[in-house]
Amino acid sequence: MPRFMAAKARPLPVLVLADVSGSMGEPKEKIDVLNECIRRMLDDFAAADVGRGTIHVGVIAFSQDGAVLHQRLVPAAEASWSDMQARGGTPLGAALKLADAVLRDESAVPARAFSPTVVLVSDGMPTDDWEEGLELLLGSPKGSKANRLAVAIGPDMTEQAKAVLGRFVSDEAGGVFEAQDIGRIQQYFRWVTVTVTQRALSTRPDRTPVLNPEDLSDFGA
Repeated sequence: MPRFMAAKARPLPVLVLADVSGSMGEPKEKIDVLNECIRRMLDDFAAADVGRGTIHVGVIAFSQDGAVLHQRLVPAAEASWSDMQARGGTPLGAALKLADAVLRDESAVPARAFSPTVVLVSDGMPTDDWEEGLELLLGSPKGSKANRLAVAIGPDMTEQAKAVLGRFVSDEAGGVFEAQDIGRIQQYFRWVTVTVTQRALSTRPDRTPVLNPEDLSDFGA
């Protein structure tokens, strides 16, 4: 037996909460771009799964069907992506409760995992009791320590809806990112991909990256 054994890589979970309500299909480019961004992110994570962290990715979709685990949390290389469809309302509360359940599940996010990154993407006001779900998530050990990011999609996002996303983001995240056009959505997801990959390769994977929106042009679509 060798005297020294290489340490097994620890999971670095990334959970995307994707609003796929009917408004995300108006215009259709919004849902198409979101699907493409997640597909590209999965491919990039699968290619970069090295270092101290192994990147695991899951996607919760919320719409008229409630909240569903569209892509279960697995190593990125094992993910099998199918495009989401836009329809119905915006049950954010249900999505937050499901996210809390996923993060509490030791089989999905073991105790040895690094702090999760949770990305919330939405283009409108929730249509259910979102505050209860948020309190549940923020009251959990993993949810409270997660790097929580939020993206407000489209120029018609109201201040009230953006305030809801503001309650979700972690203090270190620098606030809600406003993607008023499709190109900004793509750039933001590229930033998430690059920073999470850097965490996986870092000697300090639990450090939270901070986005400077002025530098987002460095992350081309």
